[in-house]
Amino acid sequence: MRRLDGRDGGGQPLRTALALSVVTGEPFEMTNVRGNRSTPGLKAQHVACVSVAAAVSNADVAGDEVGSSTLRFSPREVRADPVEAAVGTAGSATLVCETLLPAAVALDDPLSLTVTGGTDVRWSPPTDYLRYAKRPLCSAFGVEFGVSVPRRGFYPAGGGTLSLRIAPAEPTPVELTRRAEPDELRVYSVASESLADAAVAERQVEGVRDALAEAGVDLPIRSSVSSAESDSPGSAVVVVARGGEDERAGDGSASLVAGFDAYGERGTPAETVGSRPADSLLDWLGGDAPVDRHMADQLLVWVALAGGRVRIPAVTDHVRTNLDVIRAFGYDVTLRAGEDVDRGAGAGAGAGPGAETEARTGAVVESDGGR
Repeated sequence: MRRLDGRDGGGQPLRTALALSVVTGEPFEMTNVRGNRSTPGLKAQHVACVSVAAAVSNADVAGDEVGSSTLRFSPREVRADPVEAAVGTAGSATLVCETLLPAAVALDDPLSLTVTGGTDVRWSPPTDYLRYAKRPLCSAFGVEFGVSVPRRGFYPAGGGTLSLRIAPAEPTPVELTRRAEPDELRVYSVASESLADAAVAERQVEGVRDALAEAGVDLPIRSSVSSAESDSPGSAVVVVARGGEDERAGDGSASLVAGFDAYGERGTPAETVGSRPADSLLDWLGGDAPVDRHMADQLLVWVALAGGRVRIPAVTDHVRTNLDVIRAFGYDVTLRAGEDVDRGAGAGAGAGPGAETEARTGAVVESDGGR
């Protein structure tokens, strides 16, 4: 039984522990879950993460209630039966999906997951980040999954549906230490149908374009604008930098994929919302890391499982606490501090509370994939 302290790092240590427990078959007990948050203990979205991990691994679970500060999780065999989870209101559906992605290495057959809740809500990656930034990057090292969004869910009502189909995987080492120059930018802007008359999605794209033009960025920009049925009004915009085709993949997967996002806010002009991911992109371009800071945190578990090296733009609190959990499961992952490659990027929409506390220094995370 692995003994873990979940006091620091919010929900990420729990999600990482669940993922590695499913993959390794090793049980764990986590105390002080989200202990440093103003509302400690499990929230509805964390209970949903536990639920889907338990369903896939046929686990015995204790303490999986909202407000619980201690969780015991004992997995058994992994199975690929379809899994459904309801987060409730606008709890993050994308973070529930993130919990199960590493299970790909333990699957014999494809796994289907359907989550209802918030598909595009603050403190978590937008669905289009998962679909257009993380999916193609994971594909480059042999992890394949499909994403569909039958219905969008914005804060506060949620009510969206996000579906994931995860293929069995034998990932290759993750080698991301040198950044190719981006050769194009793609902008994905979505707003609820109730905001169509105000052209919110279109104006978010304009905000991206104007901010980049003012900064002198001369790259082709392709945009996709859409409106969606939803229970609450809302919007999201994701900017994806792509470049350097990956010859290993042979299918057009980009070796450079980095994403930057923002969510609409009541009282904030759509053009201002669009300028935020553009500003984050500009900060990233000032460094030399091949991945954005949110992807850096998400890739740590893959470096542990598959081996490899990833240069990350900043050593955040999320990186530290995530590495603590990974090492607690016996994985040999090292963090080598490097030159100052961070230029002071803001926390961003998908960062999460507390993400501002960080060392402004990049690093290389590496592992041989062993324990």
